[in-house]
Amino acid sequence: MRIVVVSDTHMPRMAKKLPDRLLKELEKADAIVHAGDWTKLSVYEQLAAFGPVYGVAGNNDGAELQAQFGLRKLLKFEECRIGVVHGHGAAKRSSTEAHAIEAFKGTKLDALVYGHSHIPVRKTVAGLLVFNPGSPTDKRRQPKYSFGIFDISGSALRAKHVFYEDKA
Repeated sequence: MRIVVVSDTHMPRMAKKLPDRLLKELEKADAIVHAGDWTKLSVYEQLAAFGPVYGVAGNNDGAELQAQFGLRKLLKFEECRIGVVHGHGAAKRSSTEAHAIEAFKGTKLDALVYGHSHIPVRKTVAGLLVFNPGSPTDKRRQPKYSFGIFDISGSALRAKHVFYEDKA
């Protein structure tokens, strides 16, 4: 099973359309996960043309998106349990990542997906895959735009980033 993982699309402010590099991977996706800051429901509609979309709302998403997606989601693909949260609301003394991990404290997960920082992350923390896809449309101070791909087979999950320079 192939899952495309995105966050922080901030559309249409940061891009009028989904980037071509992302579209290429969406064509092969079995599912799509969005970790918040869609900013418009039209982003969901564009992604849904490629397959089932699961996501959460971020700090830049209005009441309509918060009502539709909520702020925290537990997903199961094959035998993998994936927690999804945007990660906003972290106190000054904790990082976005620490805040995201705390959101699922006590919940058995194989992977945690979060966004908010626009900084791509793929690492293991106490046996948990912690993954931030970055942003496909708003790289901020990052050298490249990015999103993620999860390949899942049973209980095995492989995660990678896709990096590119042009969001067209």
